[in-house]
Amino acid sequence: MPKRIGTRTVLLENKPTVIGHAAVVGQTEGEGPLGKEFDRVHQDDTVGKASFEQAESAMQREAIICALEKAGKTPADADFILSGDLLAQCIGSAFGVRDLGIPFLGLYGACSTMALSLGLASVLVDSGAANLAVAATSSHFASAERQFRQPLEYGGQRPPTAQRTATAAGATVLTNP
Repeated sequence: MPKRIGTRTVLLENKPTVIGHAAVVGQTEGEGPLGKEFDRVHQDDTVGKASFEQAESAMQREAIICALEKAGKTPADADFILSGDLLAQCIGSAFGVRDLGIPFLGLYGACSTMALSLGLASVLVDSGAANLAVAATSSHFASAERQFRQPLEYGGQRPPTAQRTATAAGATVLTNP
């Protein structure tokens, strides 16, 4: 059982363990200095889908399946998926995992979503509420532009100092040792 230390710290007594992880990215990320570290680099930012939002869902699903396979597990082994994205109502995550048959806990922490999903998955596993949990997140440059900045369809010019949201998805599988 997790133990409280002070008012805001939780000690995980069973020390949940990462047994699988995966990262799926777009072409720009694959061309960066960490390119060879990713499990899959898509050359097409739509991943063959009709929209960037559908591509993001597909990438998140792919990262989750890959992480489970690397852990020697299947979706049937997972008790929960905790994931989120930058889209309204975590719709990218919800559509990405809906056919996996795993209870889904949608999270929104913007840039902190992966840390949030890892932390909460660890507490579920440590407490015994889950034997195996998947923590995941995703983002897509074009869907984030559409929702938060200038839709690409407008053709606006971005200054060289503008930030760029990653086109990527990551997943981690946690269990007790």
